[in-house]
This record gives sequence, C-alpha cells and structure tokens, in this order.
Amino acid sequence: MELRQLEYLIAVAEEANFTRAAERVRISQSGVSAQIRQLERELGGALIDRSGRAATLTTAGAAAVVHARAALASVAAMRRAVDDVHGLIRGRLTVGMVTGCTVTSLFDALAALHAARPGIEITLFEDNSDRLVDGVRTGSTDLALVGMAGPPPAGMEALPVVSERIVAAVPRDHPLAGRRRVSLADLAPYPVVCLPAGTGIRTVFDRACAASGARPDIALEASAPGAIADLAARGLGVAILSESIAAARREHLRALLIEDAALPAGLALIWSAAPGPALRELVRHSREAFGLPAPSALADGAGARRRRASRATAGSA
Repeated sequence: MELRQLEYLIAVAEEANFTRAAERVRISQSGVSAQIRQLERELGGALIDRSGRAATLTTAGAAAVVHARAALASVAAMRRAVDDVHGLIRGRLTVGMVTGCTVTSLFDALAALHAARPGIEITLFEDNSDRLVDGVRTGSTDLALVGMAGPPPAGMEALPVVSERIVAAVPRDHPLAGRRRVSLADLAPYPVVCLPAGTGIRTVFDRACAASGARPDIALEASAPGAIADLAARGLGVAILSESIAAARREHLRALLIEDAALPAGLALIWSAAPGPALRELVRHSREAFGLPAPSALADGAGARRRRASRATAGSA
C-alpha cells in the first residue's frame, strides 16, 4: 500500500469521477484506475462502485476513506514536525530595529536565541519605522522593533514594549524652561528639532499638529534621539522626544509635557501572523527578555508596563 493510492482514493471519492480525479492529482485516468485496483486487491474488496455514471464508494470504500484521510493527515503532521526541527537548526532571521533606538532587551533576546540555537543565522539592521513595517508586511524582514503611534499594523502580531507621551525638551536657560507644560501653540515661536517622518515620535507630533492646526518650524532633523537631544542642549531648537529620552538628559534639558499631544508614542516588536519555527523561538525569547508573560498567562498590566519602560534605555523612536 502506498500513500499515493490513498490520495487517489480520496480524489475519486470527492470528485465522484475518475477523469476529474486524474486531473486533480495530475496523472492519467488509467494510472488512477490502475492504482486503485491495486489497492482493492491488497485490501481484498471493491472500494469504488463503477457500475453507474458516477464513481461512488462502496460500503468498504466509505470505511477505507476515513482511515485514508487520517493516514495522510498523520504524514503531513510528521512532515511539519520535521520541518520545525530543521527550521530551528538551520533557520535564518532578518531583524530590523528603528534607527538610533538602543533597547538592550532586544539584544538580550538575540543573544539568548543564538546561545540556544547557534545554527540560526541572524541579520540585524536599522531603518525608519515605516520601512520596517513594510519589510515585515512583504516578508523581507521577519521581526522588527518599530516606533508606533496608535494600534499595530493590520495583519501582524505585535508585542508592545514601551508606551509614553511625547515632550518638548529645552535647555534650562530657554524662555519656556520655567514651565511644566506647554501647548503646541506655545512652541510656534521657536525652531523645532525632531526625528524624521516615518518614526513613532514624529508621527505622534505630526498628528497632534494636524489636529490642532499648528504649523511648527521644523528647523533640524536627525535619525537618532540622542542627536536630537544634543542639538537642543546646544540651543538649536526645541527637541520633540519621548519622556524617557528626555529624562535621561535631565542634566542639560528640561522636559515639558505637551498638553495637546495626548496620543502616546510607543515601541513594539512586530512580526508576521504566521511565524515559522525560528521566528516563534525568537518571539519566545523576546517575551522573556522584556519580562512579558506568554500569551496564555495572566498579566499584571501596570507591572508589565513598568517592566517594559525600565528595560528600554533610549525610549521610543
């Protein structure tokens, strides 16, 4: 008995016709007929009633088809299991990271994966969030750490790791430095230094400006949040940063909450909704590295947010 004979039997049973079954399995009609007759001889009874215009199952054939389907399903499961093992031994992953945003927990996850599965090749690169999202969508990138403003992109899995408000950061001798909060209108007289379009912080800022009708004077752009902070510290403009980035530069900058920019900027890991074995392993290590529970576990929401924020060393870009 051969697997192909079981496949042909199922095809004839479902098509009720030898010709259509042959087209479906892509061999000649005579080949299908010969293989099923061989199967009938091995089993010792007719499986197909050929007396009418349609090819129908005999009682024995109906019983045999149930086991034929189960046998083929078991073989498919066995192949998937072997493929999963091979994927973990010889897999290859392309990981993207938003430019200028150092999150050590991601590096911890990559290191843990490398230690556990040294045969998996890892490629890491930087880009802006929009292009990283496109890469995951098209399959050229397996997993990416991106800046996000709002919900995750449709059709992808996402693991939020940071969510915080944006602030205006100014030197301590700046005219606004004595305030704790500002509006977008308050920033209008001053040049702005911010990240380029396509990053999470910039998207939050642009959306807030559009909603309020503000037209900021964006004087300088840089791809790294640290560079934005350094430019502002030298008096070249008001920096638009996340709370954690500004807090890390509190010696030189004062952070002012922007009242009419309530949408948080976030960082999230995103990946395909149908991950392969190597990617599933990386996601598992990422959850552990960021201190996040497995999907089935109950999470303490506030505690999880505190853990996420504490592990991100450069905030959200």
